[in-house]
Amino acid sequence: MVTTSPDTARPSPRRGSALDVAEYFAPQRTGSEELPAPEPLLKNLTIGVLEVLAGVREVDQLARWLGEDAFRALITRSNLSARARSARGVAPARPVHRILSTRHSSPADGVVEGVVVVAGPARTRAVALRLEGWDGRWRATSLALL
Repeated sequence: MVTTSPDTARPSPRRGSALDVAEYFAPQRTGSEELPAPEPLLKNLTIGVLEVLAGVREVDQLARWLGEDAFRALITRSNLSARARSARGVAPARPVHRILSTRHSSPADGVVEGVVVVAGPARTRAVALRLEGWDGRWRATSLALL
C-alpha cells in the first residue's frame, strides 16, 4: 500500500512488510506467568487420550490442546487401537481410570513437562506430556503413552 506524505506530493512506501504481518498473526509464545496452572490440563488431557485410544472419544475433540505432531501421533495410535479392537471383535467401552499421581517440572519459561500415572482395570500406565504456552494457553507438543 502506498501513502502520500504531507510534506511532499509523491508517494512513500508504507512501513512493514508481508513478513512482519505474517509474524504478527503467527502463533505467539506465552510465558508461564500468563498461563493457568498446568495440573488440570495434564489430568484432563490424559483421560481424554485414554478415551480416544479406547474408541469412545474422537481425536478431533482434543485438537485444541494438541500441537500438530502430538495430534498426528494420537491419530496414528488411535487407528491402530481401532484396528486391534476390530480384529478381536471387541466393542469400544468407556475405560475406568484412576489418576494415581501427577508430576511436572518447568525446564524453561512457558514450558511444562509432566507425567501422569493412571491405574486402569488391567494395568497401570504412565502418560508423559510436554506442554508449551502458545497464544495464551497450554498446548501439548509431545505426548507418549507408556
